[in-house]
Amino acid sequence: MAADEARAGMGAAGAGAAPHGHPAPAIAFLLFGMLFALLLSKAGATTYDYYAALFLFRDLQLMWVIGAGALTGALLIALLRAAGARVWWGGGRVEPAGKPMRRGLLPGALLLGLGWGLAGACPGTVLVMAGEGKTSALWTIAGVGLGTWLYGLLARGRAVEPEATVDNQANAPASAAPPPSPGV
Repeated sequence: MAADEARAGMGAAGAGAAPHGHPAPAIAFLLFGMLFALLLSKAGATTYDYYAALFLFRDLQLMWVIGAGALTGALLIALLRAAGARVWWGGGRVEPAGKPMRRGLLPGALLLGLGWGLAGACPGTVLVMAGEGKTSALWTIAGVGLGTWLYGLLARGRAVEPEATVDNQANAPASAAPPPSPGV
C-alpha cells in the first residue's frame, strides 16, 4: 500500500499530498487563504475592539463567528467522510486524524489565550490585520515567532513518546520512568 501511495505522489508528505513541484496545492491554498482572509475581515475578526469586547463579555459577535466556523468545519468534514471524498491532487481519502491529549496542552492553551487577549488578535487573524495595514499587528507576529522559537528550544531533543500522552498514563506500567521534564 505504501508503495502505491508513493507512486501516486503521496509519499512522505502524507496522504493527499501533490506530486513534488505540482503547483495545484499551492494555488488552491492561496485562493482559499485569500477567501478566508476576506471573510475574517468582513466578519470583524480583525478589529481589536471586537476582541476586547469578547474577552470582557460585552459583545459576543466574535464568539458566534468562531462557533459558526467550527460548526461549519465539523459538518463539512462529516459530509466529506460520509461521501468517501478524495483529495483533489494525489487521490488520497479525506480522513482527518485525531491527536492524543498531551500534558502541555492545557498550559499551552492558557498561554495562547492570554496572549490572544493581551494582543487583541489571534495568530490566524493577525496576518490579515497586517494585510489590512494595521502595523501594530507586526508586534503580535513577532511575539508568535518568538514563542514558536522558544518552544523549539524547549522541545529540542525531547521527542514525545506515546507513553508521555495523558491518554496512555493510566495504561503505563508502575515501574515506567516518568516523562522528561521541560528543562530550561
